[in-house]
Amino acid sequence: MRSMRPGIPEYKAEAWFLNYVYAEGGCRHVSYTCICGSGHNSSILHYGHAGAPNNKVIQDGDMCLFDMGGNYCGYAADITCSFPANGKFTEDQKLIYNAVLKARDAVIAAAKPGVAWTDMHLLANKVMLTSLKKGGLLVGDVEDMIKAGLNEVFQPHGLGHLLGLDVHDVGGYLPGHPERSEDAGVRKLRTARTLLAGMVLTVEPGCYFVDCLLDAALADPIQSKFLMPEQLQRFRGFGGVRIEDDVLITETGVENMTDVPRT
Repeated sequence: MRSMRPGIPEYKAEAWFLNYVYAEGGCRHVSYTCICGSGHNSSILHYGHAGAPNNKVIQDGDMCLFDMGGNYCGYAADITCSFPANGKFTEDQKLIYNAVLKARDAVIAAAKPGVAWTDMHLLANKVMLTSLKKGGLLVGDVEDMIKAGLNEVFQPHGLGHLLGLDVHDVGGYLPGHPERSEDAGVRKLRTARTLLAGMVLTVEPGCYFVDCLLDAALADPIQSKFLMPEQLQRFRGFGGVRIEDDVLITETGVENMTDVPRT
């Protein structure tokens, strides 16, 4: 974050990270291909692969979404930071960032043994949609938005996943545990299990402006009644914001193992 500025390519940020986690943390390897999306690229969930190799030049006014994690002694980290390339949030960037941060905070406060991960996903969605409503992008009842599947329009991925020797660790769907839901939003979850002490997961709410999803929602007679098209228009090309922490479920709640700036 301190080194970032407009005019540099995304891959340079990736190179800085690769150097840092090895030189300072002793991590020879990373846990997955680094995602260094800026501007529109920050709305591409797994941007950065061989077909889109972090090669855009970062522009003034871009939001950066950097999803990267070192691998230490075989164990994976998976952390995402979102911030403005020029170091100063616009009002629109602040609105979306704070919506996602409030969703993250709500999950951190509520997660504990005995709580269903699906409920945590829906909690994050409700908090985020409430913020978007207060910001003038949505209208109507938030519970009705969830029923209509609007949560999946703005967050087309699950809240998080198990983390361990693999970045998307095993154990998400097991015999005798909840099956994958068919409901919008929660059907994207990599696990629907009830939380247990000792579990390590990511908490990664996000808010994205994906043209094809927005267009489909605007054309949908049910979803469109919640949308404010004129206000949403200025977010075309915005990209997205994701905040991702790695947490341990304790006997009483959550230990957040992620030490990065969140503002």
